[in-house]
Amino acid sequence: MKIGITCYPTFGGSGIVATELGKGLSERGHEIHFITSSLPYRLRADIRPNLFFHEVEKVNYPLFEASPYVLLLASKMADIARGYGLDILHVHYAIPHALSGLLAKDLLGRKGPKLITTLHGTDVTLIGNLASLKDLTRHAIERSDGVTAVSDFLKKKTETVFQTQRDIRVIPNFFDPLEFRPDIKPCACLPRKKKNERFITHISNFRPLKRIPDTIDVFRGIAEKMPARLLLAGAGPELAVARERVTRYGLTDKVHFLGLVDNVAPLLTASDLLLQISEHESFGLSSLEALACGIPVIATSGSGLSEVVMDGQNGFLSRPGNIDKMISDSLLLLTHAKKWTAFSRHGAAHTQKHFAKEKILKRYEAFYREVLSK
Repeated sequence: MKIGITCYPTFGGSGIVATELGKGLSERGHEIHFITSSLPYRLRADIRPNLFFHEVEKVNYPLFEASPYVLLLASKMADIARGYGLDILHVHYAIPHALSGLLAKDLLGRKGPKLITTLHGTDVTLIGNLASLKDLTRHAIERSDGVTAVSDFLKKKTETVFQTQRDIRVIPNFFDPLEFRPDIKPCACLPRKKKNERFITHISNFRPLKRIPDTIDVFRGIAEKMPARLLLAGAGPELAVARERVTRYGLTDKVHFLGLVDNVAPLLTASDLLLQISEHESFGLSSLEALACGIPVIATSGSGLSEVVMDGQNGFLSRPGNIDKMISDSLLLLTHAKKWTAFSRHGAAHTQKHFAKEKILKRYEAFYREVLSK
């Protein structure tokens, strides 16, 4: 198959999953065309004969207060689909990418590619749920030839928010077992771990829904009971909030701001625990990758994280904001080696069974064929 993929080319989970999907499909012999505003960062050192990158041109014109990106993307999609004979345009995020895909299909007519939209979360729970965009988001979902969601939680949320009756197929995110596994050598660039010291890690784009202050508060409770350091990887609008809180608590010598980390597996295998205590997550890619590396996770219940983290088996779940329980659960794992080992082994086995790359790629291939047959 010839497949065009459009995503945000940044460090967020949707862009990572879309990029890894394209790379994985190219390994299976499909011709993949990334149509994005810039080169996805996980493609930077990846050169393959059947994998292509097409940059969406930028237009600066005095009459435009902002770049007409939706239109430019649609034009590029149509151009690439026509020139390479694409079978499928697979867009990640309903807003704005599915709208651009619909415009491209209108330009190409009945002989154009099928449009598949994958919902990742923010396009449903935040952006697409804005009153000014809700009808557009519903239109993008209803008019797509196929729609997938990364979790059952997100599927149900979409059906409730947009009152849609259309079929939404759940195909979860995935990980590469060759890249994320317990025996990956830990990152040598991290501070040297002292005797009996524990490394607690958080990876995100530091948006408000990640509840960064809660992460600092949970770490503070851990550090009051045992030697520990907090490793914060990522960047975003709440980074300044995190720095202020760390300074106010007098934790500057125990908290390390690592910035954007290209290769997170060595960071995870150097860790003893991952904190992903967001308000909600449609899936929780960081948790999946941590569990695959044998690292237990402290996470929140009531969203897609519950479909990744098995409470009491490979991590613990708490309601958002329940700091005391999160501290208690963390200390239980960090002070009981046998329990930590049992959780570690369960996490690695569970992710391998349900979320390994090849299993999920086959599900996407089957869905592509189903959509193409209609």
